[in-house]
Amino acid sequence: MERKVKVAAVSYLNTKPLLFGFRNHPVMDMMELSVDYPAKIGQQLIDGGVDVGLVPVAVIPKMKEYHIISDYCIGAEGPVASVCLFSDVPLHDIKRIYLDYQSRSSVALLKLLVRDYWKLDVEFIPTTGDYEGNIKGTDAGLVIGDRAFLQRKVSPYIYDLAEHWIRYTSLPMVFAAWISNKPLPIEFIQQFNNANGIGISNIPAVVAENPYGEYDLTTYYVKNLSFPLTPSKRQGLNKFIGYLQQ
Repeated sequence: MERKVKVAAVSYLNTKPLLFGFRNHPVMDMMELSVDYPAKIGQQLIDGGVDVGLVPVAVIPKMKEYHIISDYCIGAEGPVASVCLFSDVPLHDIKRIYLDYQSRSSVALLKLLVRDYWKLDVEFIPTTGDYEGNIKGTDAGLVIGDRAFLQRKVSPYIYDLAEHWIRYTSLPMVFAAWISNKPLPIEFIQQFNNANGIGISNIPAVVAENPYGEYDLTTYYVKNLSFPLTPSKRQGLNKFIGYLQQ
């Protein structure tokens, strides 16, 4: 390639297994890697600021062209633990919900569940910064990523969005995938995929180098998250995109 492929990934704990294999891997000679939060990376991918992003799948309908370039994703086949609606009161007593500004997929999934599955009459409140302190009384909040593990210790009512999506559709949930906004060389894609797979095959090593006291990362990586982009996950992804396009 004439220039290196610009790759952006999320800076959360959930991406550590996917990024683990990049170090000292030949694919690093072909790419530049940056990290940020999901919604920002999604916008960079839409705008062409990066070539590849591990992005919320909700950006797909906004892209002129997209290619899923990896056999791995951020997915769940049961409770995901890090994408939840947190509340002081039961679901049907909630009046307002603060929306996490860091992920479009999670916000889109929450709105879908609120409208079609739970059938709640609530007000949505966008956020731009810290809002977790506002989760009290009948005001709930969607919290994703590493901050969700902290909120799990605070809120008595926790509604796991992946778990409820699976109950609603009988399909796994894909929150984020490696997506490019242009065709990329086959050699790059093969090397990139190989690097992704290394970390998935070495979860104990990933856990060992990311000490974390708020949640057991072995449980998170082995039971909560599911990384292979299987046919059933692709089916779930297509169903979710279909809802977004309605």
